[in-house]
Amino acid sequence: YTRPGFIQKPGLPHPLISTIEKIQKIFLRLGYGIAEGPDIEDDQHNFSDLNFPTDHPARDAQDTFFIEPIHADNPLLLRTHTSPLQIRVMSCLNPPFAVIVPGRTYRSDAPDATHSPIFHQVEGLVVGENITMSDLKGTLSFFAKELFGPDFKIRFRPSFFPFTEPSAEVDVSCVSCSGKGKISSDCRVCKGTGWLEILGAGMVDPNVFESACRRRGDRVYDPEKVSGFAFGMGVERIAMLTHNIDDMRNFFENDSRFLEMLAS
Repeated sequence: YTRPGFIQKPGLPHPLISTIEKIQKIFLRLGYGIAEGPDIEDDQHNFSDLNFPTDHPARDAQDTFFIEPIHADNPLLLRTHTSPLQIRVMSCLNPPFAVIVPGRTYRSDAPDATHSPIFHQVEGLVVGENITMSDLKGTLSFFAKELFGPDFKIRFRPSFFPFTEPSAEVDVSCVSCSGKGKISSDCRVCKGTGWLEILGAGMVDPNVFESACRRRGDRVYDPEKVSGFAFGMGVERIAMLTHNIDDMRNFFENDSRFLEMLAS
């Protein structure tokens, strides 16, 4: 007598890991390197060196996970974005360079369809001589077409981030209606606007370059000599758009039926 065999179901990459890998492959083709940094940061790298004022609401305990014991001068915290790697990378590398930084980030948000206390970002940083806003727009336009398809367009909307100036929020034409919602006004995904926000971006603020100079003790990143751009995108947001998912909590619930559906 022989017991019946069992079907061995192969494991599959998690959809968030697959999304990060897709993003990485696009930028690797453009010559970018990949950098990684610690999940536990200090206030200096996470806020001060990135030009956040001392009274900025992001530094409040209601928005940030601080680690006890809390030191008044430079407390430890779970990084709220991948942007601290801007300072860490510039402390180690000389320009010109182009890197992306994938990683986990943490914020004190109550879980709902569009928020989670833990989520993933991919940061991008390019520094060199004569880097301009047109370089940023061309890079992100190429990225959007490679990720979503050749017919997709992007638009820049003026915005504000402490570590970039000028700053912009970047939208892509709706993945559901291909931008037609702005004509018919019946698309539930883009609410009839024809556009979906995918990331924030801008030119590196001179004060961030000055922070890098202080860290290094030299003037390699003198803002009068170099310029650069930075961008950051939420991986869950990208995955929700590419898979037409309306609740990001699905990515963290380990429902094998949901994960297999996306993998197929």
